[in-house]
Amino acid sequence: MRSEEDRRVAGFPFSAVVGQDQLRLALILCAVHPGIGGVLVRGEKGTAKSTVVRALTALLPAVDDAGTMRPARLVELPVGATEDRVIGSIDLEKVLRDGERAFQPGLLAAAHQGVLYVDEVNLLHDHLVDVLLDAAAMGRVHIERDGISHSHPAKFVLVGTMNPEEGELRPQLLDRFGLAVDVAASRDVDVRMEVVRRRLDYERDPEAFVARYESADHELAAEILTAREKLDSVELSNRELRRIASLCASFDVDGMRADLVLARTATAHAAWRGDTEVTAEDVRVAAELTLPHRRRRDPFDEPGLDQQQLDDALEQADQDAQSQVEDDARDGEPEPPESPEDRGPDEDRGPEDGGPEDGGPEDEDPDDDGPEDPDGPGGGVRATDRPSAPPAGEFKAKLLEVPGVGEGAPGRRSRSMSSRGRVVRSTRERGHGLHLTSTVFAAAESQVARGRTAGRLRLAPADLRGAIREGREGNLIVFVVDASGSMAARDRLSAVTGAVVSLLRDAYQRRDKVAVITVRGREAELVLPPTSSVDIAVRRLQSMRTGGKSPLAEGFLRAREVVLRERLRDPQRRALVVTLTDGRATGGKDALHRARVAAHLLADASVASIVVDCETGLVRLGLAAELARELRGGYVRLAELSAQQVAGVVRAAA
Repeated sequence: MRSEEDRRVAGFPFSAVVGQDQLRLALILCAVHPGIGGVLVRGEKGTAKSTVVRALTALLPAVDDAGTMRPARLVELPVGATEDRVIGSIDLEKVLRDGERAFQPGLLAAAHQGVLYVDEVNLLHDHLVDVLLDAAAMGRVHIERDGISHSHPAKFVLVGTMNPEEGELRPQLLDRFGLAVDVAASRDVDVRMEVVRRRLDYERDPEAFVARYESADHELAAEILTAREKLDSVELSNRELRRIASLCASFDVDGMRADLVLARTATAHAAWRGDTEVTAEDVRVAAELTLPHRRRRDPFDEPGLDQQQLDDALEQADQDAQSQVEDDARDGEPEPPESPEDRGPDEDRGPEDGGPEDGGPEDEDPDDDGPEDPDGPGGGVRATDRPSAPPAGEFKAKLLEVPGVGEGAPGRRSRSMSSRGRVVRSTRERGHGLHLTSTVFAAAESQVARGRTAGRLRLAPADLRGAIREGREGNLIVFVVDASGSMAARDRLSAVTGAVVSLLRDAYQRRDKVAVITVRGREAELVLPPTSSVDIAVRRLQSMRTGGKSPLAEGFLRAREVVLRERLRDPQRRALVVTLTDGRATGGKDALHRARVAAHLLADASVASIVVDCETGLVRLGLAAELARELRGGYVRLAELSAQQVAGVVRAAA
C-alpha cells in the first residue's frame, strides 16, 4: 500500500514539471508508441524521476475494460517482488474451493494499457528484469508453469528508474530498454528557484495547484491520443531508413534492436509533431534517446553520446542517403546504346570464347594474393591482414565462486537455496514457498478417505509441501591489493591492476558488491567501502597510490572488519576476500608473523579467501603460499589466473 505522501506525489501535474525536457519527451513518445520498449531513467536522487513518471499516467487515454471505460493504471513493481507476483500463478483459492486449475494474473496483467513503474530497477533480480523487458517488447505474457499454460496481453509503458551510484545494469539489459535518459538537477539558479516555488505551492494547496495546470494536462493528453491515431499513417521513407541504418552502423551498436527502436521512435516523434512523414530532425531526436546507452560495450565505459560524433555521423548518413538517391535516379534513366569502340578487348567474347559469363565474376589470376595495396608495398591494409592477438597480461576471470550453498542474495555467482530461483523439488519441510502441485496431489490421495464427494478440496496440514528452489546469489568481493614498493617494481603492479579490473568486470556482470583495500606504508586503506557500483572501484584503483612498506597484517584485519560489519547489514550476502600480494610483509615489527596471525583470525571468521601470488623472478620465497595456508583458502599464481584456475582453487577452499 502506498503512503499518503506517495498519493500526493502521484497527483503532481505533468505540465508543472520544470526542466527535464528530454525525460518528458521520452515518456510522451513511449505513450504514443508503447512498442518502443520503455524508458530507463538514470539520475541522482532528488531529480523528480518518480514525480514525472507518476504524472504521466494521468495523460494516457482511458481504457475499455469489459465495456466500461476506466483511467489507465500506474502499477508499481517493488524490488522484492517474486516471479509469481509479477507474471501470475495458479489461483489457489479456486483450486481448493472448486478443484479446478485456474490462473491468477500478476502485475503485468494489471499494467495492461497503463504504466508499469519499476523504481531502482538496477536492484531488481536479473531474471525479473528479463521477464519485464520481454513482455514490454512482445506486448504479451506467456506462462508455462505448475501445469498451467496461459497467455494474455500486456501492452504498457515500461519505465525504470535508477541511481547509478547504487550499481549499473549490465549492457545486455541496458540494450533491452528502448530509450534511456540521464537526468540531473539544473545548475541554473532561476530554474532551481522555480522548482522549489512550484513544489511549495503544490504542498500548500494541492487542489488549487492541480487546477492551475489542468487545462495544460488535458491538452497534452489530447495531443498524445491524436498522435497515437496518426501513428500508422506516418511514412518512413527509404532515405530516412537509410539514415537510421547508417547511424547505427556508425556507432557500431550490437544487433538490430537499435535500428528498430530508432525507427519506431522517429515515427512516434513525427506523429507527435503532427507530421505524416519522418524527417532528418525526427531521426536526430530519436538517436539522442536511443543510442547513448547502447554504446556501452564495457561495464566501465561512460554512458552518453558525444554531440560532435552524432553530428559527424548524421552528416555522413545524409551523404550516403543523397548518394543513394542519385544512384536510384541514374538507374531509372535509359542507358545509351554501346558502340563497338566502347568495348574492351575481352568484352566481345562470350563463355564459349573463354570470356566471362554473363553476370559472373571476371577471370581471376591464380597467382593473385588478393587486392593490390593502394599505397604500395608496406602501406595501407591488405585483405589478408587479421586483428592482432590480445596483448599479454590480459585476464578473463569468468567464475569466482564462494564454496558451499548460500541463502540467496540477489545475483549470479555462487550456488544458493532461497525464495528466488527455479523449483527443483518439493519437501515435507517448510521450504521456500508452497509447492502447490505437490500439495494438491498429496491431498488428492486422501479425498476418499476424508469423505469428500464434491465441493472444496479437503486439506490437512500433512498435505502441505514446501518448494526447494536453487539459484545463484551475489557475493561481497573484498580485494586486498598490496601496493607496496616491492609490488610496484618491474611493472608488476600493472599486471596486478589488469587482473583486478578483469575480476571487477566479472563482479559487475554477476551483481556482486565489491570493496577495495590497498596496503602500503604503515596502514591499510579502505579506498572503496562495499558498493554495487563497480565502475567506481575501477576509478579508485586507477588513482591508487603505490610505494613504501607492506603492512599485510593491517590489510587482513581491515578485510575482517569490513566483512563482519557487512554481515550485520546484509546477512544473506556471503563474502570472499581476494588478496593480491607477493607475501613480503614488511610493515612494522615482526611483520611476517603478524600477517600470519591476522590471516588466521580472518580464517576463524569463516571467510572464504584466495591469494593471488604476484611474486616473480627466479628466486621465490613462497611467502604468499604460506599466507594462503594460514587463511585456509585458495592459492594461485598471477600468471595462472584464469577462469578455470580461480574457480577450481576457490571450490577447493570449502
